[in-house]
Amino acid sequence: MTKPAQKAPTGEQLEALRSQAQGHVRELRQRIKRLGEDEIKLILSGARSHYAWTDRPVTEETLREIYDIVKMGATSMNSSPARFVFVRSPEGREKLAKSLKPANVAKMASAPVTVIIAHDLEFWRELPFLFPHEDRRPHFEGKPEHAADTAFRNATLQGAYLMIAARALGLDVGAMSGFSNEIVDREFFAGTTLRSNFLCNLGYADESALFHKLPRFEFEDVCSFA
Repeated sequence: MTKPAQKAPTGEQLEALRSQAQGHVRELRQRIKRLGEDEIKLILSGARSHYAWTDRPVTEETLREIYDIVKMGATSMNSSPARFVFVRSPEGREKLAKSLKPANVAKMASAPVTVIIAHDLEFWRELPFLFPHEDRRPHFEGKPEHAADTAFRNATLQGAYLMIAARALGLDVGAMSGFSNEIVDREFFAGTTLRSNFLCNLGYADESALFHKLPRFEFEDVCSFA
């Protein structure tokens, strides 16, 4: 359902909002110079992709808290094209299992929640609400390839935000790409403009299934200056 267009602030109201936003950023930077080593390890450098799960549930309240963090992450023109389906019912799991490679069925079945990270190909219809400063719909209307590229790129970012947000709240994650996008789209998004990107299991991991961390490239292997 399309959100009603928002009226962009102007004049003194706009200046007050800008000043307030700048003040919030300055205050935050003063209060928190950087994350500590333990926090960085929790969300990225020490985190792992998990394949086995305990039976500890993930509440709807926690899922809503994750989304409230994710929605604040940056996207092009605030386009926010990602759409998230939290699969946790037996019926939802049965539909999702049809799309999975055999090795991934048990991973999904044992996870409290599996998220379908999808994107809306017609995200641009919501831009009057999300980006009220000017009408950016003509950038995408009648340009399906440009719209699809923008939706995929920014929704992928939002999927990464979701993984980091979940870890920040103490959950574990296990992203999966061993599935058929065509089947997911048929089972969950038939007759819509939504398309699946990747899947991510959420929950509290059973660490006994982990193995050693695999090698990573060094800076000099993949980075350069220009």
